[in-house]
Amino acid sequence: MPARGNPAALSLGPGYLYLAPIGTTEPTDVATSISTVSAAWVLMGYTDVGSEFHYQTNTDQVLVAEVLDPLSYQPTSRAGTVQFVLAQITITNLKAAFNGGNVSSGTGVTIYEPPDLGSEVRAMILFESEDHTERWIFRQLFQSGDVAIVRGKGAAKATIPVTFNLELPATGLRPWRAILATPQRS
Repeated sequence: MPARGNPAALSLGPGYLYLAPIGTTEPTDVATSISTVSAAWVLMGYTDVGSEFHYQTNTDQVLVAEVLDPLSYQPTSRAGTVQFVLAQITITNLKAAFNGGNVSSGTGVTIYEPPDLGSEVRAMILFESEDHTERWIFRQLFQSGDVAIVRGKGAAKATIPVTFNLELPATGLRPWRAILATPQRS
């Protein structure tokens, strides 16, 4: 009996994150290097364990007085989030996790402070799978949850787990887009 499913379409594990201002040119394939697409894409680094993407469609029942069951369900709204565990604590990652902020330099140090309330900045994030077969573009994100930087002892690493809410960009484009390599059949 032949195997079920398509093992070539499995995508597992961590990947690379890039940050850019809203409206930055997006890749159209999985092969062209991000730096060739636009110099505005800044490498944030590696994700610890990959990503988690949620996209929810909310509906309401359409009822008719003479019928006991719903006639249909109609979409009323959608909401999306994407979660990453940033595997490096850098100024770029802190600015992404806290929606902007202020950076200053002193003798041998760089100082980061979160933005003033109301001066937060939205951004685009691109996730590229480690095997370079997927690119997920999130066109407008805003972090509005909890950011917890956990530091462990010894070999345990410090990471920045962060959840971003997807917003509809003013460009009229959808909030996200996926580019997937077409699996090769053997």
